[in-house]
Amino acid sequence: MQQPVRIAPSILSADFARLGEEVRAIDAAGADWIHVDVMDGHFVPNITIGPGVVKALRAHSDKPFDVHLMIAPVDPFIQAFAEAGADCISVHPESGPHLHRTLQSIKALGKRAGVVLNPATPVEVVDTVLDLVDLVLVMSVNPGFGGQKFITSQLDKIAALRARIDASGREIDLEVDGGIDAETAPLAIAAGADALVAGTATFRGGPDKYAENIATLRGAR
Repeated sequence: MQQPVRIAPSILSADFARLGEEVRAIDAAGADWIHVDVMDGHFVPNITIGPGVVKALRAHSDKPFDVHLMIAPVDPFIQAFAEAGADCISVHPESGPHLHRTLQSIKALGKRAGVVLNPATPVEVVDTVLDLVDLVLVMSVNPGFGGQKFITSQLDKIAALRARIDASGREIDLEVDGGIDAETAPLAIAAGADALVAGTATFRGGPDKYAENIATLRGAR
């Protein structure tokens, strides 16, 4: 069953010179989760942050840290991000040889486990792991950079996942990341998403605009 929309601002679009302040500001502005994009320059063509930064930011917000690992191999780093303060750890099926085992590892550390589907990753990948996951994240852009244009073909994938999640009888978050703004957010929600990652759209205009930006996305129906 589709849940009320949660907004997860991606700190990839924050001012990296003042990340702690940015996290506090986006928290105060009404963010539901703090989305942390971790990139390794190998699995995706960009490098962002490691567990040390996640640990440093943890003191700046009590909101859930929604950590998206775009790294390969992913398994050796799961414990470090769990210990750094991640609440949900999401991984790509392509980032390791044994997705089921990776998800088991995340759950064994007491964290919520997520699976991320790139634009070309088929929806059927989740069918044999829905019993383990707490979140499915649909990438509506190719991962690696912020500010990209929403890929509309992913709306059918979102709808297909909504049907699978509802049929499972489990409470699984359906999150969408990439090109989310006031125009695309209602499309993703209508297709079945109940969590939206937004970087550029939430951090646009500076701290005085964050609450307004989040409210716009939350009410986009």
